Amino acid sequence: MPIAINEYNLQNLETFTQILKKDASTLINEALELYFQEQQKKLLEKNIADENALTNLDYNEFWDGVDIE
Repeated sequence: MPIAINEYNLQNLETFTQILKKDASTLINEALELYFQEQQKKLLEKNIADENALTNLDYNEFWDGVDIE
């Protein structure tokens, strides 16, 4: 699987390998883990928003016409 890294990210990768004293593979894996966590969070929030859009009745609208005796 060929992966291309743009010049900006490559420079940052080289800089942070020196600053953090970690190899490039570790930094890339850590960055990807954070990225995937953020994407999962966004997807979950979107799914919740989509579900809420389907049920957007307020309390009075939901119970309108229901007689409880």
